[in-house]
Amino acid sequence: MGRVVRFYQYGGPDVLVIEDQPDKSPGSGEVRIRVKALGLNRAEALLRAGTYIETPTLPSGLGLEASGIVDAVGPAVVRLRPGDAVSVIPPISMVRWPAYGDTAIFPETMVIEHPVSLGFETAAALWMAFLTAYGGLIELAALAEGDVVAITAASSSVGLAAIQIARMVGAIPIAVTRTSAKRQLLRDEGAACVIASEEEDLEGRLKEMAGERGVRVVFDAVGGPIFSPLTAAMARGGVLIEYGGLSREPTPFPLAQVLGKCLTLRGYLVHEITDDPSRLEKAKAFILRGIADGILKPVIDHVFPFEDIVAAHRYLESNQQFGKIIVTI
Repeated sequence: MGRVVRFYQYGGPDVLVIEDQPDKSPGSGEVRIRVKALGLNRAEALLRAGTYIETPTLPSGLGLEASGIVDAVGPAVVRLRPGDAVSVIPPISMVRWPAYGDTAIFPETMVIEHPVSLGFETAAALWMAFLTAYGGLIELAALAEGDVVAITAASSSVGLAAIQIARMVGAIPIAVTRTSAKRQLLRDEGAACVIASEEEDLEGRLKEMAGERGVRVVFDAVGGPIFSPLTAAMARGGVLIEYGGLSREPTPFPLAQVLGKCLTLRGYLVHEITDDPSRLEKAKAFILRGIADGILKPVIDHVFPFEDIVAAHRYLESNQQFGKIIVTI
């Protein structure tokens, strides 16, 4: 018997319950992992609330990121063996392959032997953030040395990964956050400058910091009214990558800026990378190289025990965190 987290109705963190269930056997091409750590993501709160892009049949499990030890393999598994220390590439469906539990089953193609230099907590914080940032910045926007990139929701795990990746390729990351409370922390993590969007003139500060070159890339998780000042500060031919939708307000279409500057506005999901084997291999190589060189490293804010999964989700929704929230088992 093992424990799993489920919810029987949509709602806040309190709908999550821990239950016992028999350990399942992995199917063909699948491995079962004895989970040591979980990485929490905003998508899990959205699934629990009934507002995610995936609609589960209730009751449902959840969770996208885990690390641990392989303890069983199914038929047709060729690469992994029991005892391997691994971490998980986020699957396209957390309903089909939920991570929250003492054990979790994933396709072998989504499981990676993580570097020995990474502990389980760090490994559980790695893939969602860095694959998301890599795909948007490197694959889609072709971020390069000298480019100015504005990164919103900069204190999130993805935002911090984006700052590190920008630094890795020689770009200039400008962190955009709501208030100045995390300004110094963002500077310490490599932001060239930090703009508090609720306290400062976002357009004016972006133009000031970018200078004549303008902001070539915007990596945005927010949407909403922030679109107007962001696009107003962009360079001609610039690219805005939208990978979230945190704002509850309507997002205006900045027609004049798009036409006048020939801007590209691009919606993006990390599944574009994880569902394409060749692109995923390139992404993994880039990220593992950055880890090995000491340039890339997940930032962990707080670690909760599995028994406190409700408290961990409350903290996830508080927006107080700086980096990743981890749950250990």
